[in-house]
This record gives sequence, C-alpha cells and structure tokens, in this order.
Amino acid sequence: MKRYERFADDIAELIRSGVLGPGQRIPSVRYASQTHGVSPSTVFQAYYLLERRGLIRARARSGYFVNSHVPHTFVEPQALAPVSESTEVDVSGLVFSILDSIKDPSTVPFGSAFPSPSLFPLQRLARSLASATRSMDPQVVVSDLSPGNPQLRRQIALRYMVGGLMLPMEELLITNGALEALNLCLQAVTEPGDLVAIEAPAFYACLQVLERLKLKAVEIPVQPRQGMDLEVLAQTLDKHPIKAVWCMTNFQNPVGASMPETSKQALVELLRQHQVPLIEDDVYAELYYAQQAPKPAKAFDTEGLVMHCGSFAKSLAPGYRVGWVAAGRYAQKIERLKLMTSLCASMPAQAAIADYLQHGGYDRHLRKLRYALEGQQANMLAAIARYFPVQTRVSQPSGGYFLWLELPEQVDALKLFQMALAQGISIAPGPIFSPTQRFGHCIRLNYGSPWTETTEKAMETLGKIIRSFL
Repeated sequence: MKRYERFADDIAELIRSGVLGPGQRIPSVRYASQTHGVSPSTVFQAYYLLERRGLIRARARSGYFVNSHVPHTFVEPQALAPVSESTEVDVSGLVFSILDSIKDPSTVPFGSAFPSPSLFPLQRLARSLASATRSMDPQVVVSDLSPGNPQLRRQIALRYMVGGLMLPMEELLITNGALEALNLCLQAVTEPGDLVAIEAPAFYACLQVLERLKLKAVEIPVQPRQGMDLEVLAQTLDKHPIKAVWCMTNFQNPVGASMPETSKQALVELLRQHQVPLIEDDVYAELYYAQQAPKPAKAFDTEGLVMHCGSFAKSLAPGYRVGWVAAGRYAQKIERLKLMTSLCASMPAQAAIADYLQHGGYDRHLRKLRYALEGQQANMLAAIARYFPVQTRVSQPSGGYFLWLELPEQVDALKLFQMALAQGISIAPGPIFSPTQRFGHCIRLNYGSPWTETTEKAMETLGKIIRSFL
C-alpha cells in the first residue's frame, strides 16, 4: 500500500469513528504534512482519494471538510421477535417472479445481488485466462477435477495465512461459486426434514437451498450491529434438534451486519458444546472498509466444525463462478458429494484466477473496489436522507454493498416493488428474505454501481413512491 493510501485510511478511520464529524474541517495540508512527517504531495493525494470516496469535500479558500451529507443519525432497523417454531420453506415462486422481472439492463439495479461489472478488472482477467489456458497441461483437465486447481488452492491458502489462519490444503475444495459450496455443506450434514437455524432476514438463495433439499428453517433474528442473536440461538439449540447453522458473519446480506470477534468466538464455542456444524457464508469478506480484514468464525474453530465458504464472484469475477469451501472435518464427504454431482468447477476459470492472484494485483484492485463502494454508500445514504420519509430506519454497514431499510409500516414492500419497477427501478422487497414472508415494510437496496445523475434521480423517484403510501 502506498503512503498516501495509508494516510487516507487513517483519516477515513477518524471519520468513521466520529472523531471527525460531518461538516468538521480536517487538518490543513500544511499542518498534516508537518504533524505526520509526510510531504504536502502525499497529503494532497490522500485528500483527493478521500474526495473520490465521498468522505470529504474542498471549500474554496477554506480547506477540506467532512461531507455533511454523510448522515450519521439514521436510526437502525429493529430485529423482529424470534419465531419459536420451525418453518417449511416455500419461497422460490415469489423469488423467481421478482428476479425475472428485473432482467432488463435499462432498469436501475437497486435490486441486484451483484456490484456493477464496471468495478471489476475484466480485461486483465481475460489476459490471465488466455495465458493460463495456453500454458495449461492437458493432463490437469482430468487429474485436478476435484478438489480443484492446486495453484488456486495454494493462493487461497496463502490468503488465509496472511489473515492469521493456517489451513491444510486438503481442507480446501474449489466449487462452482459459493452457492454450490453452501449446497454441498448442507447436504453433508443434513437429511430431508431436518432443522437448520438461519438468519432472519436471510439471503433468499439460502431459503431456496433449504426448499430444494426439503429442510425446515428456524429463524434467528439478526441485530444490525451484532449479527445473529446468540441468546436466541442458544435457546433454539436447547429446544430443537438443530442439525446445522447457516450464518453470514461479515456484512450479512441483506442487513449488512457484522459479528464482533468476541461474538464469532462465542458462536463457535456454543456450537462446539452442542456439536452442531456451522456453515459460514463469507462471500463479502474482502469488501471491508476498515484498515484490517475481519476474521471469520473459522479462525476460532478447533474441532473442524466450521465450513467456511467464499467466492470470487463478489470481489473479482462474477461470471467465472469460482468459489471454495474450507470444509474442516467434512472435507472428504463434501468432495465425494461434488464428484457425484458436478465433478469440478471450470478448469480454465480456475487457472485464470490462480494466475491473476499471483500476477494481477488483486490487493490493489480490492483497495480500489472498497474505496468505490464506500463512496457509493455515502451517496446512497445522503440520497435517503434527502428523499425518503424521516421515519425510515437504515443499516450502516462497514462493508459490502447493501443497505437494509425499514420503511414506515404503511408501506407494502411488494406493492412498492411493482410501482418502482414501472418507473424503471428495481428493489429487493423484504418478504423474499424470510420463509414466513415477514419484513413486509422493508427493502434491500444495492449501492454497488457508480453514482450517476440517473441513480440520483431514481432515488428521488423511489422516495416519492414511498411517500405516496403515507
């Protein structure tokens, strides 16, 4: 990381922590240069970077100030009361009807599950793909079917190691995206009719997997800043024969919650006591805004009960469909399940990503991606403050690219979805994130696309539609 980037991150941390509040003047270039022992050029570069991220702005002949339009006063959404009984899952009809209706590329993609493709180094990846396939040994097409490309697995293991987690290569299995990894994990530890503890709200793909495997859901509330409610989970484990827990520990979709490290450690210990496996869905782990990456719950696992699932789809290459699982004690069973279903992920795609991780500047790309997403979050929060009702509750995650909004109770999220779509705007309505179709006045918004006049106008229009319910 360059010196000006480190300095910019230091200032950004002061803004995020509230030490430098909205509208407050930040140190002058001269003062910052003298105080921190860096050149004025370094300070200027850092301030330009913070401007691009939407955190500060320049005032003529006055210096630089924290953006006053970055709201820090939103009330966060409330976690709903827990549901004590298990639930049959039947959401696919609703989910598919909504997803099918937002395929038009001209639609403003607030309802999308992905960041904008313009944020990814697709041309550089294409060069890695061409290079890797030219030099690929034909023998590996059959010899490395499963558990996957050894160079890619080695690069993934190195990234775990940099984060302080030493994993044996034998534990890593490459999959067709994280969704296949999550499917395989559930299949490895459950039978049809079993109970699985999930988050409430939960990512709709989780619900669809449970539906397909004929599993029952027990919903555990998600707190906006703490993640899954461990007290409710403990009560659930005492009351029900839970066979697995599926949890997003970092930047949970849709709420954006991240569990503190102490809570992750407590979660792993709780499940160890009950000998219940944890399926840790951690696909947004690289999209953090702080200076250090958050640790996964896997870091606290001493008995191989945590199956940690990751993916390059959200951070590097959506269309390549390359994910993985660090499967702990279940590695052999999951590998055999994969051999019985899809055999392997695309060998050229695996080789391309392995080449990119080794030569393409992945960490440099990730810094740019995080800066872009953080600035886009600030823009969307500012637009919500301008256009939405004052009763709106909004999550303020420290990573990822989703906001969870709790709107006034008069708002019907499904009707809002239809009305917004008629205006060329997609949203993700709350009921698709619950097997009981709760969260009827909540929506998820994606800020993963560059902010433009079109997106600003779409937020204004969406605000007007929401106000029409009141």
